[in-house]
Amino acid sequence: MNYRDSLAWLFGTQSFGIKLGLENTQRLLEACGRPQDHLRFLHVAGTNGKGSICVMMDSVLRAAGHRTALYTSPHLVDFRERVRVDGQMIPESSTAEGLTLLRDASEGWEQAPTFFELATVLAAWWFAREEAEFVVWETGMGGRLDATNAVMPLVSVIMPVGLDHQAWLGETITLIAAEKAGIIKPGVPVISAPQADEVRAVLEAKAVEVGVQIGFVSAPWETGPVGLAGAHQRWNAAVALAALRAAGVEVGEEAVRSGLAKVKWPGRFQRAGAALVVDGAHNPPATAVLVATWREVFGHVKARLVFGVLSDKDASALLHLLRTIADEVCLVPVAGARGTSVDELRPIAEAAGFPAVYTSTLEEVLAKERQDSTPVLVTGSLFLVGEVLALLEGAPKPVASAQ
Repeated sequence: MNYRDSLAWLFGTQSFGIKLGLENTQRLLEACGRPQDHLRFLHVAGTNGKGSICVMMDSVLRAAGHRTALYTSPHLVDFRERVRVDGQMIPESSTAEGLTLLRDASEGWEQAPTFFELATVLAAWWFAREEAEFVVWETGMGGRLDATNAVMPLVSVIMPVGLDHQAWLGETITLIAAEKAGIIKPGVPVISAPQADEVRAVLEAKAVEVGVQIGFVSAPWETGPVGLAGAHQRWNAAVALAALRAAGVEVGEEAVRSGLAKVKWPGRFQRAGAALVVDGAHNPPATAVLVATWREVFGHVKARLVFGVLSDKDASALLHLLRTIADEVCLVPVAGARGTSVDELRPIAEAAGFPAVYTSTLEEVLAKERQDSTPVLVTGSLFLVGEVLALLEGAPKPVASAQ
């Protein structure tokens, strides 16, 4: 397959839905020659902050001179954003080659592999071929049955756990924490961000069960600047550095300072224009952090809110939180079948207390932003952020994926 055909095939597998479990991933890894056996993984799970800590570890490792691999999800504009070595996306030719290998290996399987299983194994295959020293490895959704859990890491990292993806992970925070804790393995050190008491109890019990120590970060990193906005990013930096130490990775103070100062992560309180901020917060804990960061940066200045959300998210809770920093909301659709329509969102926004609720297209929003100095905040979905960034870059509209 060429690159275009390989992506069409990969995105076509989304019709198989989301399937939690490791069997397909393990079979695909075997077909690729067990690339995971040649790699050293830093495995990260949690509800919020996974991507931020992953790019922090990657940036610090690169500043220290290591050849790094980074696997994250979802992508914003280009599928290849998910799979990087030394900051560079996997080439189109390698994407086509790897996906062709996986298609041929899985042809005729009774249980066809899913999009995320294929993307995960593609990443491991390419990272091994590129001889990466360290792989920063982000879970897709859960932990225990997440495709990324088919590897043995140097360290397991648990970021703050909250309610999200309840349809797959469980309706309560303790059930979700138990799924996230599934990346904790015998003989592998564990580092955790601060957690709610009930989550901490679940993580500690899992650590005792498998016979490992778990360390909880107790203070933010304050030694220098962090390239990502918000006080919470200093806590993320502290977790990243604790994870590197637990993994036995040597990085000097200069590399730490340089790596954290230079770190970038699109779609997370990203200043995408003179008066435009885009943030992919899509659950209440992430939105609460977004609100706090807005106040840190803009003080009492209100946002012109642009909001779109997927149908499985708590739009009411998000809009009630955002109402504290915005008096008006422009509702926009999120592309794809999973988006909540603006007609459904309007009464939710009105119930959240917005004095002004209106609808528009992203194109109209961006055109107005260029003529107005009032700060605009686009949030509610990473897929919506991807659409904004694609429009700003003049790129084709991104094809969304479930994970």
